[in-house]
Amino acid sequence: MAELQLDPAMAGLGGGGGSGLGDAGGPGRGPPSPRPAGPTPRGHSRSPAAAAQQPEPGPGPPERAGGGGSARWVRLNVGGTYFVTTRQTLGREPKSFLCRLCCQEDPELDSDKDETGAYLIDRDPTYFGPILNYLRHGKLIITKELAEEGVLEEAEFYNIASLVRLVKERIRDNENRTSQGPVKHVYRVLQCQEEELTQMVSTMSDGWKFEQLISIGSSYNYGNEDQAEFLCVVSRELNNSTNGIV
Repeated sequence: MAELQLDPAMAGLGGGGGSGLGDAGGPGRGPPSPRPAGPTPRGHSRSPAAAAQQPEPGPGPPERAGGGGSARWVRLNVGGTYFVTTRQTLGREPKSFLCRLCCQEDPELDSDKDETGAYLIDRDPTYFGPILNYLRHGKLIITKELAEEGVLEEAEFYNIASLVRLVKERIRDNENRTSQGPVKHVYRVLQCQEEELTQMVSTMSDGWKFEQLISIGSSYNYGNEDQAEFLCVVSRELNNSTNGIV
């Protein structure tokens, strides 16, 4: 039988397992076989180069407060004081200055913005509070420190017609109340006995009200019983009319 001869140059091409041919340090070793693709076997860690190739997760989309986003909110710089509100609030009066400026972005209204992005409005911030609160809840609330004429001036500037009518009505009511002068009262003093007191007080009408009860400290015999006497003070508001005092 013929004997098989192996070429020494081919000794390094054998598999790495079991034969002992092609020593690791020998000159006859060929190129290493490629590692099969797939997950890393358990118990072996990935090389630093492989870990560096893994992409890191980037930042997610920005969260928007209230679900509507930051575009819902508007910053107003009124005379150096900042106010924060929503476009929905400013849009309740479509013809108003604020709605045209912040919601409709009317090109005819050229307003600058400060470094924070707030709209610059050269008006008194003291009287802007009642204006903004009216747009929020539809009620006119004016503190004692504010003059109604000042709120009216701002309402006319911002072109809020419903608020202008409301402020004018309040000013007119206050003027009518002042022209009538202070409220006056008329008093009556009624003398009655003890047994008549309850009936007299319960039957008072036409605006009369009980004010004071005074015992006059005298009694007299009426039959077999002693009857005490009282003075009952009642009052009624005196109304003024255009024809004079009634």
